Amino acid sequence: MLSFFRRVSKSKIGTWTMAAILFAILAGFGLADLSNFGTGNIDIGSMGSSTLARVGKQEVSEREVDEAMQRRLQDLRQQNPQADYASIAGDFDAILSALIDQRSLIAFADKYGFHLSKALIDAEIAQIPQVKGLNGKVSDQAYQAFLQQQKMTDAQVREIVAGGLLQRLLLTPVASNAHLSVGMATPYASMMLESRQGDAVAIPLDPFKAGLKPTDAQLQQFYAASRNRYLIPEQRVLRFAAIGPEQVANVTASDQEIAAEYNRNQAVYGAKEVRNLSQAVVPDQATANAIAQRAKGGASFAAAAAPGGANAAVTSLSGQTRQAYAGVAGDKVAAAVFSAPAGSVAGPVRSDFGWVVVKVDSVKSEGGRSLAQARAEITAKLTADKRKAAIEDIAAKVQDALDAGHNFTEAAAAAKVSVTTTPLIAGNGSTLGDPSFHLSPDYAPAIKEGFEIAPNDQPSIVALASKQGYVMVSPGQLVPAAPAPLTKIHDQVVTDWINDQARRRAAAAAVNIVAKASGGMPLAEAVKTTGIALPAVLPLAARRIQIAAQNGQVPAPLRLLFSLGQGKSRMLPDPGGRGFYVVKTTTIIPGNALLQPGLINQMRTELSQSVSEEYAQQFQAAIRAEMKARRNESAIAAEKARLASSGG
Repeated sequence: MLSFFRRVSKSKIGTWTMAAILFAILAGFGLADLSNFGTGNIDIGSMGSSTLARVGKQEVSEREVDEAMQRRLQDLRQQNPQADYASIAGDFDAILSALIDQRSLIAFADKYGFHLSKALIDAEIAQIPQVKGLNGKVSDQAYQAFLQQQKMTDAQVREIVAGGLLQRLLLTPVASNAHLSVGMATPYASMMLESRQGDAVAIPLDPFKAGLKPTDAQLQQFYAASRNRYLIPEQRVLRFAAIGPEQVANVTASDQEIAAEYNRNQAVYGAKEVRNLSQAVVPDQATANAIAQRAKGGASFAAAAAPGGANAAVTSLSGQTRQAYAGVAGDKVAAAVFSAPAGSVAGPVRSDFGWVVVKVDSVKSEGGRSLAQARAEITAKLTADKRKAAIEDIAAKVQDALDAGHNFTEAAAAAKVSVTTTPLIAGNGSTLGDPSFHLSPDYAPAIKEGFEIAPNDQPSIVALASKQGYVMVSPGQLVPAAPAPLTKIHDQVVTDWINDQARRRAAAAAVNIVAKASGGMPLAEAVKTTGIALPAVLPLAARRIQIAAQNGQVPAPLRLLFSLGQGKSRMLPDPGGRGFYVVKTTTIIPGNALLQPGLINQMRTELSQSVSEEYAQQFQAAIRAEMKARRNESAIAAEKARLASSGG
């Protein structure tokens, strides 16, 4: 329902809400309401070609937008592995705008002395689940692993956290707790209860086609005026030399290579030692020594740890390998624990998060395969790797030949790869001469490249869409884009001319009907004055609340009914291009929300959210203006073009 009023008022969702979305795009970890931004101070002056925007001494660079788009693409590829930069082109402006808004907040905070302490930022980082060790406390080792996983630096994370805090502290108070009075919400609620009645008639094209037959002169004139409608796109003959799995099918792993791989990876194929552990982590060595002494003296581990109180809680860890345990406890602790026999007590050992005492409850071996058992898996892996390397070698050989000045044919012959030549094809790989002709979807990148390079350019080597190999491509014959000859599309042009003339006649009839219906004549009578057999006039009736509940899935005539004054009429094109509609609103019955107080309260709640967003949006706009945010439109356009051409 609220979306209806947003469309009516053309209100935009406040840009402050983009920050939460943008953060998910940029970082993808467990903090909310944050955005990526930089804090580099630079001299104010003309913006360089790599600066997309500037706010005071803050800038948004190409690099930062590149990183944002890359993270957005990585996020999308989790749902669609085939996604590329074309899939996220529509996100560019939203991401850039959100970054500019964040820069504005940073500059605003700097100008007015709104500084964030290191302790406050540290506390916020400590809330990230991935930076905590087994004991629930922040571990430097876990934090470093988190940074590596996210491909970010500590400085970048701190920038993100600081930006989120500023957003929360500056914008949230402005947007919180907006309330609309009953008096403001009542007219909106009453509008939702408004009901309307009217009439509608469809004016199809077919009745207006009678007697239409173009002369040669009319057809020529129409064809000349509509040449772009019949444009045949540029066509090219492309030559391909594939470098893929078929060229290396005879490459396989040898027995010696298989055996060496097996011996080299005993951690994968050999048996794994797995331990069940009981662990206590305490803050001081004296307590740890006491726990270890009691446990080694025969007390159960729980009883040995009990005198240490809440700080010595026992944690049970089952199925631990040395590698897994070292990832959370550290190499030093893992070395001590995994060198101790079953039933013994290891420690105390100092770790990043305290003194650790561990009881080795049990030790067992799991898994493990013989060479014969692992042979098939190793063979498949090594063969795939060798074939990939062989493909890379062939591609390198072809590229070396091209760099040495050899042409397409010579380079293909040097690498002993076969050549295929297409007929004239369009940029989508289809051909007008043979509708049954088609190229493998794997060749899509090569077709794109083949239409971008000139016939006299050096051939290009392009990765197949499947990433299973390469293809060398070079264009041959080129036929520029041009309209199809009239002689070949005569019947189509005749049909289009007739439809065009019928559409003009139908539009003129619709205009005449609208004039008479708006002048007071009933719509049915206005239709009869055309003298043409048109469909019957149909009644329309609805309440505005019904229209709002359809979320935009409303027939066009019914939408038009609610945009006209009483007694007024208007025409609109049929969305399917089949003709026109004429709608007349005959009756408007105002709603009275005072009879439905529940609806008024509902509108107050929903509109309050919209008002909150508007408050935040206006405050953010005021900050942008105050800090004189500037965009480098030429650099932005260049960055968009570069990303669009990069594929991804």
